[in-house]
Amino acid sequence: MYGSALCSALKVLRSKPMFAYPIKTFFVMQFYRYVVAAVIIVLCFPFPLLAAEGGEYIAIRKEGSGKIALVLNKLDAPVKDASEQAQSLDTIIHDGLDFTGLFTMISPPLNVKDNSSRVNFGALDSVGAAVYAGGSVTNISGAVSLDMEVYDTSGAKLVLKKTYHGKQQQLRTIGYAFCADLVKLLTGKKSVFGSKILFVSKNKDFKEIYECDFDGHELRQLTNSHSISLTPALSPDGRYLAYTDFSSGRPALYIRDLSSGTTSKIDKSGICIDPGWRNSREVATTLSFEGDQALYLIKVDGSISRRLTFSKGIDLSPSFSPDGNKMAYVSDRNGLPQIFIEDLQSGQVNRLTFSGRYNTQPSWSPAGDKIAYTTWESGGEINIFVIEVDGSGLKQLTGNSGENESPSWSPDGRMIVFASNRQGPKKLYVMGASGENQRPLMQSEGEQMQPCWSLFSP
Repeated sequence: MYGSALCSALKVLRSKPMFAYPIKTFFVMQFYRYVVAAVIIVLCFPFPLLAAEGGEYIAIRKEGSGKIALVLNKLDAPVKDASEQAQSLDTIIHDGLDFTGLFTMISPPLNVKDNSSRVNFGALDSVGAAVYAGGSVTNISGAVSLDMEVYDTSGAKLVLKKTYHGKQQQLRTIGYAFCADLVKLLTGKKSVFGSKILFVSKNKDFKEIYECDFDGHELRQLTNSHSISLTPALSPDGRYLAYTDFSSGRPALYIRDLSSGTTSKIDKSGICIDPGWRNSREVATTLSFEGDQALYLIKVDGSISRRLTFSKGIDLSPSFSPDGNKMAYVSDRNGLPQIFIEDLQSGQVNRLTFSGRYNTQPSWSPAGDKIAYTTWESGGEINIFVIEVDGSGLKQLTGNSGENESPSWSPDGRMIVFASNRQGPKKLYVMGASGENQRPLMQSEGEQMQPCWSLFSP
């Protein structure tokens, strides 16, 4: 099935050159301009503490690393039936907060509570804690309640007191709801909790699209085409999934409403590949039905809204600024692929990248100030870089670690998920926005690639 789909796609695309992914495929295909593969693979924190009442911000102490020193006390279980849930929630909350990279997790001192079970702020001060969080768990006939309190230790001030409810099988949801509130309290920004990561997984001859939670848990298969499904992109509101699929023998774009399960196919001659959402109702993709491989804006019902690019080269891999007014994309209009930015209101186009032989896969940061992208360097390495939208501040994030591709930002802009073969088969990894703390996201059979971190967090 894999081979026949690819052969059919090659026949469709033979008349025009085309970028091919993974990146190495594209480079090889430059020697065969008329035989084109259609497989696309395509913080210095102001950590104020928001008081629960009045909305004021309270300055808290931070370590030299910029992390918040947090004591997370073990949860109490007043009723014996809740002890198992308390232990599970301890692990869920600890691992979730640790994953963010925002905290230095300090073990609770032995005397963290006094004889009256009140928080001992002197003991917390002695271990350098800036924030204390603790609580208790009850379980009544499978209905779990998590009562949490958070204190600013410098002022011994209660800043959060809240109860979280859910069923026994929803412990991750309960624990992450508290984590999300705590991060929002300390940063004033959206957290990763509740967000999803979509990606392509290759097993045997098929490539299907999967999703998982932000931390690699709760794996779920989204497509079952028994063919090749690529380049997943989730709309900002989390409702629509756009992806490229080869089930019909040629690359076509599908848009699935995840709430209803209905799917629209972009039915145009030629190719239709590599989507990127402008907003929750419009997605850009590359079409060739008018001859050139150009970018078009598509509505969620599959109808074309308008054409976006008009160069004679190949334009693909759209990524939009948070306000949707500008689009970063890849074009070979000057020879080799580079990244350009187009102002959709004025139509003005500026070239963004000049360093590196091949620059592809742009990903616009949620804050709107940076673009991450993939580069094939002159020495043969494939690495991820980040650059300011005005072309300044170029920084390399990966190096000496195999092939690193497909960067995608977390909703809060503090992390990037990417694909790498640094340990053999291609797998998903995460790192800080400056390239720090690179680590595997998950362990799963086969190869995983083309991650897309959703901007949607409930």
